[in-house]
Amino acid sequence: MQRILCVIVWNRYRYRVKSIVTATETWIKSWSWRNLRIASGVQELLRRRFTKAGQAVLATTLCAGLFGLDTRMTAAYQVFALGSALLLVAGVGTVRGARALHGERRLPRHATLGEPCAYRVRIRNLGQRPMHTLDLAERLPDPRPDRATFLAAYAPIEARLNPIERLFGYPRWEWLVQRGRRAEPQIPVSLPVIAPGERIEQTLEITPKRRGWLHLDALVAARIDPLGLMRCETRLPGSGRMLVLPKRYPVPPLSRPTHRRLQPGGVNLASSVGDSREFMGLRDYLPGDSPRHIHWAAWARSGEPVVKEYQDEFFSRQALILDSFIATDTEASAYEEAFECAISVAGSLLEPMTLAGAPQDALLDLMFVADQAHRVTGGRGLLSTRAMLELLACLQPNRGNHFADLGELVDSHAAQLSNCICVLLAWDQQRRDLIHRLQAWGLKPRVLLIATAEPTVDVESTQTPLLRIDPADPAAGLARL
Repeated sequence: MQRILCVIVWNRYRYRVKSIVTATETWIKSWSWRNLRIASGVQELLRRRFTKAGQAVLATTLCAGLFGLDTRMTAAYQVFALGSALLLVAGVGTVRGARALHGERRLPRHATLGEPCAYRVRIRNLGQRPMHTLDLAERLPDPRPDRATFLAAYAPIEARLNPIERLFGYPRWEWLVQRGRRAEPQIPVSLPVIAPGERIEQTLEITPKRRGWLHLDALVAARIDPLGLMRCETRLPGSGRMLVLPKRYPVPPLSRPTHRRLQPGGVNLASSVGDSREFMGLRDYLPGDSPRHIHWAAWARSGEPVVKEYQDEFFSRQALILDSFIATDTEASAYEEAFECAISVAGSLLEPMTLAGAPQDALLDLMFVADQAHRVTGGRGLLSTRAMLELLACLQPNRGNHFADLGELVDSHAAQLSNCICVLLAWDQQRRDLIHRLQAWGLKPRVLLIATAEPTVDVESTQTPLLRIDPADPAAGLARL
């Protein structure tokens, strides 16, 4: 009877208990986020305001002040007085900032993920006094996560943490800060003396850590006091951005397509709009010819009906099929790493696949799903390899279960393809069916599987050449292609 009463009470109040537990957990995480944000803000303020020597003097002064409260028992107050005097003198030495400076970046259009990117900065002194002992650096956007992101995120390391560590979330905070830091700037560069009205150029360097648009908020000119303890930063107005392309790896030369396919409209259609084929010449009208092909000017000159003659074109058309679908479970971070690897692999294959075809009659289709299914074509008169890399740089993972959209896109254009390479993130039944349909069209697709382990399904039974690429070392996998 007692057990039945307990079950009845639990069934009645369990939703209320769960809601209280959830609300308490959310409050603790929010409290932790607020304190972590305050602590990181104070740490960043100290880093910007004090040099390393100044931080040491500040820490020593605070400790001396703490232990020197009783001046009759210890002489630590003397250290406190000396440190305070040094910091006061250093603070006075940084009163004059660099507000008269004006900075202008000359950014390149593109950068590459993981590779240092150098750019020029023009600095002009608009004041009446010379500027000296200045450092110039790039200030990047704040990488700290907001409250909603902190509450919803799940770091890979959390699976190995105890409930208390997961609740307070410091490892999650560190992981989110690293993800939010889109670039790594170099150490500040010392500027020469800038006379009034003088304009100089300085080279800065930045290393992108995430693909996509990199926004640069402000340049910072810092003046260090004569003692080398404190610094006064002045934010120079002006913003800029550049597109970070995916990281690319060396790829061995690919084999040329062995056959061509009929392309309605020919190569010329690829760079125009309409349904015309390649124009060959004029001939006499024959019964059954379409009136749309009548050449009216030639008919008027000759007095006999004349039609335009066309010829179908056959040329090679390759496809690069990119899988952009990742899982939505708690291990999504691992799938995101695999997706970034797939983007780099696809970007590495664009130029080798273009060079594998004949330069005058080859096209390359890049097929993927973003907000909807897309097919972009590169080749003569169409998108360049650089333009297709720009598309890959902005592509985001698709968290919906719409892989069938990619399959429909591939099926609708498979009859025109001579060759294809598939970059997949999994080896489930949907993806195997896609490969089987490509084989039914007479194609021999190459499958590049982005995974840390070999697929559990027997690959040999599917008669599909599959190459696994480890996200931790894509270069080694592509070297075996």
